[in-house]
This record gives sequence, structure tokens and C-alpha cells, in this order.
Amino acid sequence: MAVVEGIERRMSARGVYVPEVKAQQVEVLDTTLRDGSQQEGLSLSVDDKLRVAEQLDYLGVDCIEGGWPGANPKDGEFFARAKKELPLTTSTLVAFGSTRHPGARASDDEILRNLVEVETETVCIVGKASALQVQKALRTSLDEAVAMAYESVAFLVAQGLRVLFDAEHFFDGYRVNPKFAMRVLRAAEEGGADALVLCDTNGGMLAGELKGVVEQVAASCGTKVGIHCHNDSGSAVANTIAAVEAGAVHVQGCINGYGERTGNADLAVVIPNLILKKEIQALPPGRLSRVTSVSHHIAELVNIPPHPQQPYTGTAAFAHKAGLHTSAIARLRTAYEHVDPETVGNGTRIVVSELAGRSTIALQAEQLGIELGPDGLSRSLSELKKLEYEGYHFEVADGSLELLLRRSSGWEPHFYTVESYRVISEHQLGGVTEATVKVQIGGERVIAAAEGNGPVNALDGALRKAIGRFYPDLAGIHLVDYRVRVLDSAAGTASATRVLIDSTNGDRVWTTIGVSQNIIEASWQALDDSIMCGLLCAGAAPVVAGSEDGGDEATGAQWTAPRRARRR
Repeated sequence: MAVVEGIERRMSARGVYVPEVKAQQVEVLDTTLRDGSQQEGLSLSVDDKLRVAEQLDYLGVDCIEGGWPGANPKDGEFFARAKKELPLTTSTLVAFGSTRHPGARASDDEILRNLVEVETETVCIVGKASALQVQKALRTSLDEAVAMAYESVAFLVAQGLRVLFDAEHFFDGYRVNPKFAMRVLRAAEEGGADALVLCDTNGGMLAGELKGVVEQVAASCGTKVGIHCHNDSGSAVANTIAAVEAGAVHVQGCINGYGERTGNADLAVVIPNLILKKEIQALPPGRLSRVTSVSHHIAELVNIPPHPQQPYTGTAAFAHKAGLHTSAIARLRTAYEHVDPETVGNGTRIVVSELAGRSTIALQAEQLGIELGPDGLSRSLSELKKLEYEGYHFEVADGSLELLLRRSSGWEPHFYTVESYRVISEHQLGGVTEATVKVQIGGERVIAAAEGNGPVNALDGALRKAIGRFYPDLAGIHLVDYRVRVLDSAAGTASATRVLIDSTNGDRVWTTIGVSQNIIEASWQALDDSIMCGLLCAGAAPVVAGSEDGGDEATGAQWTAPRRARRR
């Protein structure tokens, strides 16, 4: 009998119709450390794997599939170190393997012995449920494949282990030879498997057909049914949800959708969908708000930038840019947001660009605590559209945007005044670049020079030399990224360039922008804005004549840009 007995429609608190499923719970297994690590370009050290597991435990998934002991030295070391160094508070560590080899005894099979010796309470083994795969890949008989499933599960259960059985290629096998696919499942069930996990290994299923198959399996098996979907048809998340609707109570996937080819079902999407849309418990209470931070943290650990448009956890998931949208958001937060962003640890973000209307600017200023007034609002909107036409891109430059809005409100930075700067690059061994900066500060004229490994580095050093003794907080502000884009490649070396600089004080990260046909001038604009934002962030006050002491009373402004995770 399928777990889901009734579905009806209801109106959510945010004005969105969603299906209502009777309260139930699913078990979530994350396989990032095993299946996810097969993604092209993703390589995890043992230390990386331990840190990813810590994050998954913090999120609260039920099971963490740690790898295949015996398959490679790294996975063996991970399980050995995890016993001593990984005090899991919520999750259970799972070792992965396969059924015994054809013609072998389960008790003599090295793969199964490794699973026993690694001493996890739960193991997951894969067995082929497709007649074609058995005959062509394993090159054995269908009867032997059924025996492999039964004997392997029974052996592990006899060792006191909980066994999850991954029926590989199940849906493709069921479509061609459903009798054999079900024989494999029943063999695993008779052997004592705790869950029968139906795998869309090639990722080609669509939700309608998959749901019907899961309903049939759930109705005919006494053991609980699970689902494991790959994303080759772009349907892994939808297929996973459909399987749960059809009776699956065990869900497998990877955080951020990592995995071979096009990846696995993205648990950072599956889990919020189950909890918020289906009212199904997929995490311990109170943990869903951690999903965004965990998603981003793991993205840093695996060194793959998170996708901005990723549902729920992406930086753009609740970002609003068009004037019509932001105007509606200002009056009704639910107008263009299907859930409250805070439920998943994210937040509403107003993106300002040449598409912005007055309501967009007003809402952005309100979030930053800036009082623009009608005249300031008009000035900022006019300046914004003019600069974006010239090539500026303020939706990715929160630091420069705030400075623009503050200047439109009547605020002027008086930290220092630049008279001039000069950059000299000498063609010699080492390629040394020298920069000289002349500034007026505190009634004093200061000239400073510095060498660097390029014009930006040299300018940064010279400016810091000139003003650093007046503003000691500069020592804690660092450039963390520098990016250049050519805006008109048809103009060749005379093309206008856009420079973006990311800076941090160790707690916050802000981005500033410069645009010019002279790449050094564009870099200076972004660098100057970056230093200005850093001084605001530190609460520094302009230095008056005869004084080098700072305070925040004189500025009338302090940096208020939203916090962003520090980049590693």
C-alpha cells in the first residue's frame, strides 16, 4: 500500500496553491562523498570529505554515504579517520559497495568483507535490476543476478548491519523486463534489506511514468521503497518528488546536485520542496534555515562556485531586478516570492540596474538606511541609468552602488582628495611597476610611491602609504578578487574595459566597479571606491587639519551593505 493516501489542494499562507500531503517523514541520504565526487572536475581530499560530512551533519540529513571502502586508499582513510575525528550528532555514516561477484560466495567476497570491516551501522550495496545490464555488463545469468542480490543482503544482515539496496538501472530494466526487475527487488527484500532504492541510473525518466512505476512497487513490496535519480533529462528533482508522492520514504541525492555527467537530484532543492510544499519532514525541526549556508559552504569546500540561479539557495533565488517586480515587492512581499526566503536561510535582494524604476531605488535605499528624498531619488536614478549605459553594472557592485546612492542623498566623502596618480612600468627582469599617488588629507599634502607586481598592486600600495597612518583600519582591508571584462571587442586594444574588485575586512565582502577605455583608470575607480567602502565599514571619520584621530561622528554614514560570506 502506498504511503501517500490522499492529496488535496489548499491555499498556503503566502497565497500560493500547493498540494497538501498527509504528514509523513522521509529518510534523506546524501551521496556527495561517493556519487557526487564522480563529477568531472570535483576532487576531494580526505580532509575535504570530513569537512563536507560535518556540514551535512549540521544540516541534519539522516545518512551520509562516505564512499566505497577498499575501492581506493582515500575512502579507506576517510572511514578510519571518521571514527576518531567525526563526532556526528544527527547523521549516520554509510559505507557503499556492491553485491558479491558472480560465482563467488558472499562470505568470501572481498567487497562484502570490506563493508563489514569498516564498522558502519548502515551499508548500501548496488545490484543490477536490468536484464540487459546483467547479461551484457556482468555477463552472467538472470538467476545468478537474483542470487547475488539475496545472498549479499542476507550475509550483511547476518553481520548485524542495516542494508540499503540500490537497484541499479531499475526503471530502464522495469520498462523492458518488469518480471526480472521485481525478482531482484524481492530477493533483496527476502534477504532482509531495510530499503529498496529504485535507481534512475541513466537519468532518462520523466515524472509521470516514474511515479506510476513507484506506485506499483510500493503497493507490492512490504519493505520501504527509496528513490535515487540522476539528472540527465533535467528531471531529477521532479522525479524525486513524484516518487515520494507515490510512496517512497527514502530519498537519495547530492547537495547542490553534484554527480557524474549532469549530476544527481539536488538535495538543496528536494529538501525544501518536501518540507515547504509537501509538509513532509525531511530534516529535524529547525534545520531547514541552514540549507543555504550549508549549500554555499560545501560549494567552497569542493571549489565549485555555487550557481546564482539555484532554487532556494542561489544568490539570485530571491533577487528582483525589473521595476515592475520591485514595485510590487515593496507593497506585497509575496508578489514574486513563492516562499519566505528566511525559511531556507536566504533573503530578498533588490538588484539595481538600468531597468530600475523609482520604487526599486527607493527600496534599495531603504534597505541600506539611506534617506534619499524625492530629489535624491531622481538624481540617483538618472545617474544610474547614465552610468549603466556607459558600461557600469551595479547589480554586481554593491559597494559602488551604495556610494552612488549616498552621494545622491547629499553625502560627500571627505576622507582624502586625490590630486593625481602616475604609473610607470619598466621592462626589466621581474617586470616591476611603480606608482605614485598625491593626495590632500587633513590639511596636508602627501606624496607616496610604491612598487608592485602590476599597476593595480602598485596603486593600492601607494594609496595605502599615503593615507594609512591616518586610517589604521586600512591594515585589515584586503583585495580578494580582481576581474576585467572587455566591453567592445571590436575596438581591439582601444576597447572600454570594466573592472570589478572584491574586498573584505575579514567579516564582510563588498564589490566595486570602474569603467574606462584606460584599464588603469578603470582599475583606479574600482580601487578608490573599495577603499572608501572599507573606511565606511570601519566607521572612520575624515581627518581634520592637525589631527590623525578618527571617529564615526563626523561621517554621518557607515557602511551598511548586506553581509556576504568571506571568499576563501
